[in-house]
Amino acid sequence: MPELVYPPVIAAAKTMFRVLDLKINIEGAHHVPRTGGAVLASNHVSYLDFIFAGLGANPSGRMVRFMAKHSVFEHRIGGPLMRGMKHIPVDREAGAASFRAAVDALKRGEVVGVFPEATISRSFTVKELKSGTVRMARSAKVPVLPVALWGTQRLWTKGRPRTLTRRHTPITILVGEPIEPADFRDPNLLAAELTTRLTALVDRAQREYPDAPVGPDDTWWLPAHLGGTAPTPEEAAAMDAAGERRTPSV
Repeated sequence: MPELVYPPVIAAAKTMFRVLDLKINIEGAHHVPRTGGAVLASNHVSYLDFIFAGLGANPSGRMVRFMAKHSVFEHRIGGPLMRGMKHIPVDREAGAASFRAAVDALKRGEVVGVFPEATISRSFTVKELKSGTVRMARSAKVPVLPVALWGTQRLWTKGRPRTLTRRHTPITILVGEPIEPADFRDPNLLAAELTTRLTALVDRAQREYPDAPVGPDDTWWLPAHLGGTAPTPEEAAAMDAAGERRTPSV
């Protein structure tokens, strides 16, 4: 079936990147296989991460099918676009069905994008990873590629105003070497390896980032361990827990 929606969306995004003169640096794109299934497992610091994680697969000619909250697919404008790009809805009430849909897509040779932290990291460090990523890769017998994103939080992240027209922002996209599930008989070891590699990539992206805060009021986008004023992982966890308590169950 021809791709009628995804290519124009990619072209529009690239045009916006040029207009804003974003300084996008992609490394490791050659790790994304040109054919066959694979899981892209990215850290999560921004509401725009799916755009940039997908961009990391673009040089290999792959269109990534991202797993996203079911509510996004119900949006009047976003819903038709998400369905047209063949992304995969995740419904907490039907988690098994979402998992099967992702595994089926992987077995068909698709690249599936996931954010194994599940939610945006307020601390801008890697949170504990959910097990679904590893279970999908093992079930479909496809590699996992860790992806580190950095700089995207400066455009739009949790608890901060959107600055989508911000110009000249450096964006780092690092695609790591594939992790083969067959090399790990114990799924816990595979999960630990993914955590280790993703954390190392994010750490490298942060430390090699070509920009720095312009003053004390601009340190919010740096993690605490690098001298920024972002919440520590412990503080961020407490904030997330408080937010969950305020959200009524359905």
